[in-house]
Amino acid sequence: MRKLIFIVFFAVSSIFYGETVQLKSFNEVLDALQKGEHVTAVIHYGKCKLISDGQEAEAPNAVGGMDLLPFEYFTAGLFGNNKGFISVSETILISMPRYGGYVYNYAKLKIIDDNTVEITARYLSVDKLEVKMDETFYGEINDSSNDKAVYFYINK
Repeated sequence: MRKLIFIVFFAVSSIFYGETVQLKSFNEVLDALQKGEHVTAVIHYGKCKLISDGQEAEAPNAVGGMDLLPFEYFTAGLFGNNKGFISVSETILISMPRYGGYVYNYAKLKIIDDNTVEITARYLSVDKLEVKMDETFYGEINDSSNDKAVYFYINK
């Protein structure tokens, strides 16, 4: 009887708490998106190369994340680009006293078919959309064996 209760509990809990699966390459991310899967990115900024105000700087020891929806995929050669890429972005309102109060936090991921990822982060003033901070991070997709900065997940 105990075994039966455990099996029923496990089956019911797996319905409500799905398994998280790591996507380990550009092709896996693109395939999941094209199937309509809910894909999430988690970025370990400290493992990225940071360019701020045109100069390389030390990346902060911070972690951020975002859903990859909506997205667009552009094949290689479509715009003269040598590599295919997925583009996603999100803008949210945040409070940043350092920049005068509320600003829009704009984040864009460009996931390139060579497994590299370009992350753009900007703070824009609410009234004039003036750029208050502009940073670009360069990282790679973590394949669970390479200790790279950008993780992608789906829930099964």
